[in-house]
Amino acid sequence: MEIKDKTLLITGGTGSFGTAVLRKFIDTDHFREIRIFSRDEKKQDDMRNQFNSDKLKFYIGDVRDFSSVEPATRNVDYIFHAAALKQVPSCEFFPMQAVKTNVEGTQNVIEAAVRNKVKKVICLSTDKAAYPINAMGISKAMMEKVAVAASRSAGETVVCLTRYGNVMGSRGSVIPLFIKQIKSGQPITITDPGMTRFLMSLEEAVNLVLFAFEHGNPGDLFVNKAPAGRIGDLAKALLEMFKANNQIKIIGTRHGEKLYETLCTREEMQKAEDMGDFYRIPADNRDLNYAKYFSEGENETAFIEDYHSHNTQREDVEGMKQLFLKLPIIRKEILGENVEQYPD
Repeated sequence: MEIKDKTLLITGGTGSFGTAVLRKFIDTDHFREIRIFSRDEKKQDDMRNQFNSDKLKFYIGDVRDFSSVEPATRNVDYIFHAAALKQVPSCEFFPMQAVKTNVEGTQNVIEAAVRNKVKKVICLSTDKAAYPINAMGISKAMMEKVAVAASRSAGETVVCLTRYGNVMGSRGSVIPLFIKQIKSGQPITITDPGMTRFLMSLEEAVNLVLFAFEHGNPGDLFVNKAPAGRIGDLAKALLEMFKANNQIKIIGTRHGEKLYETLCTREEMQKAEDMGDFYRIPADNRDLNYAKYFSEGENETAFIEDYHSHNTQREDVEGMKQLFLKLPIIRKEILGENVEQYPD
């Protein structure tokens, strides 16, 4: 895909994902202009000073507000839609806020993109949208449905999606929390040591979106294959890396937490295309004539397993330590390297 002399818009662009995209492209001849759309003027000012590039343009606004989104999409070629409410507990207590940002906000971004003939919109989703049990996951599952539905009638605009798990070391993830507890001598608080999570770096998350950017057809959902590990082993790995002996305290599962992450449901795995490091799940493009599907059915679904963090490649303590050594926060805290960390 030719991206020279093109304009990219990143919604929620001051977060970890947007920062990683800028580090990848800001000093290249890819993209003539990169627009950052978000609500937080302080984070935008920090990013403006950090990158100090004429290529960067900043737009204050909220995806909930179509009148602020629409002008930002004018003369844009591509959109990475990363704006979202992502914290499980906060969405549990304020579910309508999750709906307004994650569902209605996505609809606004896509409508603005279609109106202004944006070439491609890639919506970033989460593992929690697969078999959702919490408000955040439900809102993201609805976001996916909104995007797929829009993809059927978006005209010149291709709308597709990516879905990935927690990014290691990013804001709100357990690694920064555990490091803070280790350094302050506090007990490491674990909800359930047997809980498993995919182990994915921010670079891998960006590569997944770029793969969708290159290969996405209308309504496609892309998922990357990733190893996983137990939360108890994750804590042990960090304790060994910091040569610490903090107590481990089991506090019980929080609101809306799952025992393991599902990246692809068995229904999705039935039609998934294996693309090496990624799965492509094409959109369900059946129409509203449901009768024939009641009579035909799909018996093979019962024999297919989900793709989740309990049945993917499992890293042990030593394997996790090798993965963690690639993270900026670990390289700074343990190796003393002067590296940029993920934004707060």
